[in-house]
Amino acid sequence: MTAAFVAGADASPEVPLKRRLKRAERTRRLKALALILPLLLFLLFTFLGPIAGMLWRSVDDWEVRQVMPHTVAALADWDGMDVPGEPAFAALAGDIRTAREAGTIAIASKRLNYALNGFRTIMSGTARNLKTLPEPGTAKDTLIGINPAWGERATWAAIKGASGPLTSFYLLGALDLTRNLDGAIVAAPEEQAIYRDVFGRTFTISLGVTVLCLILGFPVAYMLATLPTGQSNVLMIFVLLPFWTSLLVRTCAWIVVLQSEGIVNDSLRWIGLIDEPLRLIYNRFGVYVAMTHVLLPFMILPLYSSMKSISPAYMRAAASLGASPVTAFLRIYLPQTVPGIGAGSLLVFILAIGYYITPALVGGAADQMISYFIAFYTTETVNWGLASALGAVLLLATLLLAVVYGKLVHGQQVTGGMKN
Repeated sequence: MTAAFVAGADASPEVPLKRRLKRAERTRRLKALALILPLLLFLLFTFLGPIAGMLWRSVDDWEVRQVMPHTVAALADWDGMDVPGEPAFAALAGDIRTAREAGTIAIASKRLNYALNGFRTIMSGTARNLKTLPEPGTAKDTLIGINPAWGERATWAAIKGASGPLTSFYLLGALDLTRNLDGAIVAAPEEQAIYRDVFGRTFTISLGVTVLCLILGFPVAYMLATLPTGQSNVLMIFVLLPFWTSLLVRTCAWIVVLQSEGIVNDSLRWIGLIDEPLRLIYNRFGVYVAMTHVLLPFMILPLYSSMKSISPAYMRAAASLGASPVTAFLRIYLPQTVPGIGAGSLLVFILAIGYYITPALVGGAADQMISYFIAFYTTETVNWGLASALGAVLLLATLLLAVVYGKLVHGQQVTGGMKN
């Protein structure tokens, strides 16, 4: 009894102490959260919000459902095997009359024209010639008489496919896929299948730019990491100098340098290497040159950070054990730069796949990347659904690259730890 009492007396002061420590830790975390809360809200409204809006646009399909609600309801149970019955035609006639009076028929026509070329003409012609609502039981004959397209299954399949509220139409289109009249996913017609080639071109150019940046940036980063601090700081200014100049100015400068009467062609003619000017811009060569120049610092900086942390003692130890400089570099130094190579390559590649200004200015028609088409559908044709779908595919590719990079870096760290 006495021992239990003594043990309880000894333990009692620890309980309030633990509570105070937990309370203090909770208060510290709340203060830290309060400090970063404005930044989190800023990112939410300026970064995460727009991305979520873009992703939603790629699957949102509200136009036809809002403008033609009775037609959508009438087609809810349509099996798509033949043209629908008289009730669907009557609902369509009523919706077209209502939409014409409300001035909203162009909204549905534009969306349906994406699914079936010429639908805008069908809708506008029908609205113009449908003077009054058809008599009961005559809507089908009336609409087919105005435009025979209403008697075709493809016309109604387009309306059914655009009935919303969600759709896979834009995402399938971004991958050169579509749905046939039976609803099966098939390849898009050859004359419409362009986006796979554009994505392939985008990744090819981005990979080429990444390799060029790595080849040019590795020696520069190595020199910066091995030179004395004073000299490396001076050279680092030249590496950072492009950041102080506008991207548009740098791209236009390359147009001046690489044009037919530019510095490069004039110099080659002056030394007698060429008789006629070379075409160095408005092609793939100009895109590679300009993008590599712009993105090179993003490769140098991660490499420099990784190399700066490598102790020179490793190379000296390898040399003292009889390794040649090449062997010591390849087996001791280079493996330790892999995190920097991975970080720089990932950063350059991700920046490159989203480039728009540089390929648009110095590239030709066959050198435009996916960002050009996203901008085109956003500003020119106002097809936000397809623009968002292309952006969503690009975002997914970027996330996959980040995941792969994380796996590779984790594997490298685990392997390095096991070797150590």
